[in-house]
Formats: sequence, C-alpha cells, structure tokens
Amino acid sequence: MPVIFKRKPRSSGLAAIVSELEGAVAARDGDRTGRAFTAVLNGVQSASDAECGLAGPRLAALLPDFPPTGPRPMLAMAAGYCVERGADPEACAEPVLGSVHHDLLDALEFARRWTATGAADDELPEPDEKIIDDALSARLGGDAYEATRLALAWCSIEEWQPPALAVLCRSAEVRRRHASAILPACRELAALDRHDLKCLAYALAVLDDEPLVVLHRPTGTGFEIRIGGVGDNFQLHTLLAHVLIGGGHVPGTTPSAESVRLATDPEPAQGRTQAIATGAFELLAPDGERIWNEGLPDDIPVVEGRRLLVLDEPTYQRSWNADRFFPHLPGTAELTRVLTADETRTWFARTSPGNGISRPS
Repeated sequence: MPVIFKRKPRSSGLAAIVSELEGAVAARDGDRTGRAFTAVLNGVQSASDAECGLAGPRLAALLPDFPPTGPRPMLAMAAGYCVERGADPEACAEPVLGSVHHDLLDALEFARRWTATGAADDELPEPDEKIIDDALSARLGGDAYEATRLALAWCSIEEWQPPALAVLCRSAEVRRRHASAILPACRELAALDRHDLKCLAYALAVLDDEPLVVLHRPTGTGFEIRIGGVGDNFQLHTLLAHVLIGGGHVPGTTPSAESVRLATDPEPAQGRTQAIATGAFELLAPDGERIWNEGLPDDIPVVEGRRLLVLDEPTYQRSWNADRFFPHLPGTAELTRVLTADETRTWFARTSPGNGISRPS
C-alpha cells in the first residue's frame, strides 16, 4: 500500500493541533474546524512516529462527529497515515471502517435513487462532484442536505480505500471483527462499474486461520492446509507449491526462495521487485471450474463446511511477478495434516469427474 502522505522532516506539535480540532468539532464551529483540519493535515506530515502513534486513534475517533458533508475521507487518511507510522490499527479500525461501511451504503442508496427516477437508458453518473447541482435534490428526493450527502458518498468512496487498507492490512483481528459485514456492500457497489474498489474488496475478503482441504489429483493424495493473510491466488499458488512440493509431498519444481520470501516476509518489499514465480499447478474448484490466479482464496468453494481445492497438472506454463498484492500483509500456509487414503477418497467423491476431475480408485 502506498504511503498516504509524504513525510516532511521538521518538528510538529501534533497533540496540540489534534486537541484544537477536537474542540472545534465538539463546538460545531465550522470555520474553526476548517482551520484546525488544515493544520492537522500539515501536522501529521511533519510529526514524529511517536506523535503519530498517539494521534491516530484520536483522529479516527473524530470521524463519527465530523460533518457528513465535510472532507471526512481526508480525516480518515490522516488517521490511516498515523497507522502507517505506528498507531494501533485496532484502536483506529472501528470509526474508520464504520465510516467506510456507512458511505458504501450511502453510495448504493444514491445509485438506487438515481436509477429509480431516471429514464430507462439513463446510466449512473461517473463519480464526479459536478453532479452536485441545483437539480440534485429533485432527482434523488429528500432535502438538499441528504441529496448532497449521498452524492458525496458516491463521488468519494474510492478515497476511503487507503485508510481502510491501513487498518485491514495490519491486523487479523481487525479483519475478523469488521470485514465480513462490509464486504457485501463493497462488492455490490463495485458491480455497478463506476468505482475501482478492487483493493478494498480484496482486503475485506482476506481469509485468516482458514483450513483448506487440498486434493492433488495426479497423485491421489490429500492435505489439510491452514492459510492466513493471503492477498490473492498468485500468492496462494506460491505458498501451496512451497508447502507441498518443497515439503516433498508431491512432485514438481520447488518455488524459488525469493518468491517464497516475498509471499511470507513480515517486512514489506521496498518497491517492486523483478522476482518471478512459476506456476506448479492448475487450481480447480470441486466442479472442475478453474480457480484463477487473479482471484482470491475466498473464491474456493465450501463443501461440507470446508473449502475444497483440487490441484492438477498445469495446462500450460505460466509465470508472474512474485510481489504480493498487499505489501504490508504477509501470507502464511501451514500443512496441518496429511489426509488418510480413506479421507482422501471421501473428499474426491465430493468432486465432479464429469467436469474434468478424475477420482483416485
């Protein structure tokens, strides 16, 4: 994830600046809030890591009381920047992600009202604040304030991604508490094809402490593998090859040490690398449909309460850049158990041989 703000090397009295913003918001003084808010945006860029660590939760806590038609995403970005600098993601997560969820729902409500009152061929608008005009409230219904709030949510929802990623990518507990409630609204809005919410959707869909049943069709063997923090199936592919081929459980070419390091290292890579990972398997759903590397572990279907993945010989050679999708989110994959022959046959019986998966005898 890119740094939200650029750091400026000078001293800052950030605590006092945040106190002034807190006072201005509590007093509902618009002019004072505007001045203090500008000071905060400047102050976080010159603050020390220690100052940011203390300021992050205080800034996040202001989000519910910040004017709904004000620059709330920028306040969230300031809190997210503090998380990048060491503030506790769990202390910042609830107000940041609560605001993200609220604006996702407002953006969906904007789309519903815009579509309901428009002509049949009238498309949803691009997320541009030029749509906020004198005709907006008549188009959406309700009063002008509500119409403006919904339109601002429609226009600014992508700006919520950096602060959301700051907390989601730094805490499995944050993901456990908040992600599943927000993901449906994120995917519903993304499906309208007016916003690029891929990063947010992927972060919300990350699986943690998740058991997979993995069947290797060429050898007729089965495994239980527990994964966590995996950003996409490119990363999962590398980890599966590392655990199964590198562990001597199935034949194939072991992934390079560098590609494994990039998938798992707690320290994020500094910029894009030139490391290449090579595909070792074809990833298949139980019905034989391909699980794409570009997709997510969350795409793996659940069968009898467990996600069930089938590995086959690759149909063609493929390779990709080995950098992980979320630089600050290291992935894990642990072989917890080799399935018995009877267990493996039982799981293979839940796959569909007519769709390209053959079962062991």
